[in-house]
Amino acid sequence: MADTITPGTSLTCSALSFRWPDGTPVLDGLSLSIGRGRTGLVGANGTGKSTLLRLLAGQLRPSQGSVTVGGSLAYLPQNVTLDTALRVDQALGIAGRRAALRAIEAGDVREEHFGTVGDDWDVEERALATLGSLGLGGVELDRTVGQMSGGETVLLRLAALLLERPDVLLLDEPTNNLDLFARRRLYEAVDSWRSGVLVVVSHDRDLLERVDRIAELRSGSVNWYGGGWSAYEEALATQQEAAGRMLRAAEADVRRQKRELEETRIKVDRRRRHSKKMDAQRRAPRIVAGERKRQAQESADKLRGLQEDRLDAARERREAAADAIRDDAEIRVSLPRTAVPAGRTVLSMDGLRPRFGRLREGNLRVHGPERIALVGRNGAGKTTLLRTLAGELAPLSGEARTYVPLRFLPQRLDVLDEELSVAANVTRAAPGVADNHVRAQLAKFLFKGSRAEQVAGTLSGGERFRAALAATMLAAPAPQLLMLDEPTNNLDVASVRQLTSALASYEGALLIAGHDLPFLESVGITRWLLVAEELQETTAEDVHDLLEASEAG
Repeated sequence: MADTITPGTSLTCSALSFRWPDGTPVLDGLSLSIGRGRTGLVGANGTGKSTLLRLLAGQLRPSQGSVTVGGSLAYLPQNVTLDTALRVDQALGIAGRRAALRAIEAGDVREEHFGTVGDDWDVEERALATLGSLGLGGVELDRTVGQMSGGETVLLRLAALLLERPDVLLLDEPTNNLDLFARRRLYEAVDSWRSGVLVVVSHDRDLLERVDRIAELRSGSVNWYGGGWSAYEEALATQQEAAGRMLRAAEADVRRQKRELEETRIKVDRRRRHSKKMDAQRRAPRIVAGERKRQAQESADKLRGLQEDRLDAARERREAAADAIRDDAEIRVSLPRTAVPAGRTVLSMDGLRPRFGRLREGNLRVHGPERIALVGRNGAGKTTLLRTLAGELAPLSGEARTYVPLRFLPQRLDVLDEELSVAANVTRAAPGVADNHVRAQLAKFLFKGSRAEQVAGTLSGGERFRAALAATMLAAPAPQLLMLDEPTNNLDVASVRQLTSALASYEGALLIAGHDLPFLESVGITRWLLVAEELQETTAEDVHDLLEASEAG
């Protein structure tokens, strides 16, 4: 990747600010300089990572400030769409050079053909080699995009960018919707980046392990951490431990200053009473007594003022220390009604053939609280299978039966009514459940008090996911079979952690379609099923090899 690099390759933004047309601020005065190497840009949902990439790529105009790019730049957006009628060489941007080469080889020596080719005489070989490095070695340049899967389309677009030999490459959530095989190819592409600037926005921990540094966008500024994801987590843990000590010390200081202020007030009052008593005993002239009283008052005011200033300073230190503590609240919810006895049949499939995908005949029995992962290539039909089991699609043949209450959370998170509040959405899914119980449970999904009254259509990405998860898991009757389709797509790491903690309290059967192996392993998967022409039992260790073998076959 990136064979020749422009001297001084870098990416800089200065005092960068951006607001959406409705006035919503995203960035305010951000200054940032990114040098050569691989940088992972992370941050909570809604902090502006994708917006920042679009500003750096020139797709958005900043409200204030500037962006400077040292060298050529290429950008892979989060949602890649290509015209299905395009040929692969057109999608790669080399169709004109291929045509000129063909004309020259046929004896047409017009100058315009040589101008089109330039120095790029090996463009076809480079294109095929780039496609091969991304696992698309079997894709012919005259093939149409419509014959490729969604994951292959993402890799094709990445291949087009790499063929440009950019000095700066920006990738926004590149592994979303990629199967495990395609993800591994993308990992290899990132591993092979040797020079130039690579910036990748991602929540994929395996991908972030491959970067040279982590840039965390938080509260409108960027903090830098050397190394990949594990090093970043270790650094955060160390920071949080230190921040906790500082907060405890600051709270102790506030208590001490409050106590000293109260002691000062008692001491001042005692002096005042004593002075008044002594003046009365001495029968001091009124003018002398007045002067003593004034001096005593001034002294008392200075003492109190000094003590109050110290208390205010201690409170400010406490607030600063509290700000350094990250709010990584986890979902802690009790769902005992979801429990299923180990021997009970939850789901059965007999000779099932969904309308789309590779599955020709699926047979399966799910018993008790099993946790099953559905993995497979893009286009294998994992989503179609889940929608068929949920009753949203009729199969071509065979049947599926569920024996317990079922709930399905799709990728689109379209289980919410945009016009209703979070609480109203949950109440709609749980008719007859007392409002107080709904709100108590919503608090455990981090919707406390007035937050439960937020309208679904106004929620951020992370909030929307938590609301959809709450409406699914808190439904009545309680779901004893829960199906999730690619649940970690577009979630920041904090939201993934919240999902993991929520599923830890779920006691029913779980069926998850996904490509995020670290997440799947974290939720205690008990069975792994590869979706191909039939459902194949496999293991976490063999998933990568099986997918590669299925691609070769």
